[in-house]
Amino acid sequence: MEDAIKKKSEWIIEQYDRLSSGEPVLADDSVMFDGHRLRLDFQKTAGEEGLFLAAGGRVVVKAAERHRIRELVRRWFLKESSRYVIRALPGIARKAGVRKYHRADVREIRNWGYCTRDGRLSFSWQLIALPERLREYILCHELVHLTEPNHSVAFKRKLGSLLPDFREREKELGRVVPARSIREP
Repeated sequence: MEDAIKKKSEWIIEQYDRLSSGEPVLADDSVMFDGHRLRLDFQKTAGEEGLFLAAGGRVVVKAAERHRIRELVRRWFLKESSRYVIRALPGIARKAGVRKYHRADVREIRNWGYCTRDGRLSFSWQLIALPERLREYILCHELVHLTEPNHSVAFKRKLGSLLPDFREREKELGRVVPARSIREP
């Protein structure tokens, strides 16, 4: 057991450093949207809950309680990420030479995206937080998995033919820390 920990210690430290120094999607007083940091302004209301973009890089969140902010942001992101995937995926699939995928969805997942063996593509509800170039990278990455199921040399060659700067985008993406699951404490 001790040997296994020693072998993984460098990776554990790297992950800790990334998570503690990265750019969080959702912080106590701000949220990342389209790669930009927006300030969250909470307004207590007994009426209808909701949020809207306001001038000056702000998101006004109207809710009965402050703890509702996270859920309202999740709903907003789910809707916007779904719109993005519906709009962008067909064009990126054509560019990648993918004629068909089984289905695509946006939901709560741990990763930014994944692809199943039967061709189902799933993307994180937090996708819309990222700048366009990183969203494009994630869609391309998962589409390439339809023909190359692992991160082999062939996978990297195919991804590189679509996005010559994919390694730079991977590093950028690694500096973004997704919000924990809504279900997590």
